[in-house]
Amino acid sequence: MVTGCPMLSSSLHRPLGELLCDATEQILWPLASGRSRGKLHCRVGHGQATYHRYDPRQGLHQITYGVRMVEAKQQAESAAAWLSTREITRRRYFGGTVSPLNLLAHTCCHEFAHLLQQQDGKRYHGSVHNGHFYQILDNLHAQGQGNRVQGFLAEQAQRRGLPLSDQPLRLPDPTSARAQWRVGDKVFFGEGQSHRVGHILRVNRKTCTVACPALRGELRYRVPLSLLRREEAALTA
Repeated sequence: MVTGCPMLSSSLHRPLGELLCDATEQILWPLASGRSRGKLHCRVGHGQATYHRYDPRQGLHQITYGVRMVEAKQQAESAAAWLSTREITRRRYFGGTVSPLNLLAHTCCHEFAHLLQQQDGKRYHGSVHNGHFYQILDNLHAQGQGNRVQGFLAEQAQRRGLPLSDQPLRLPDPTSARAQWRVGDKVFFGEGQSHRVGHILRVNRKTCTVACPALRGELRYRVPLSLLRREEAALTA
């Protein structure tokens, strides 16, 4: 049995994303604004992509929160694949409790840690989630910023009538999730332009190695178990 909050109407995901923008701008951004003359713009994107980007020409930090990321973090099956879930459990943020509320609060801290990492000049190509990044992220939580963001989101969601559960999610057992896949199975993952179809080369502990045809040979991807779908399912979706 998986517990969490009921799947929200898509019309409610965007307002929750806008709350993440408000929390980032009102609670976290003042921690950085005194360190430089940079500007911050937060926005809600249409897909899953959630990221920090910096434009040095304008001195502009942009943080995008994907509306489908907000949706994915409401349910245990889809939340299990996200790095934020692993960070909460492994680094014991919020006491290690994974809930929709904690996941979204931590997502704000995660993206803001990238902003501070950029300001410190410690974000490098191929080395984004490095030791300096996690030092910043640990400090944000140790200083209570994660709890401040969590409280802000809970209060504002209640005030605006947006359901945002603080109940722990029962994450799927990796063993049972792994058991349904076999080498050679045809699968697909991703959406839109990132949609890929291929076959399983290797079943790992939490991921599958998937080979997808490319212009020259094939490309290999390590795909979280929760993001895999059988290829025949695409025909009936």
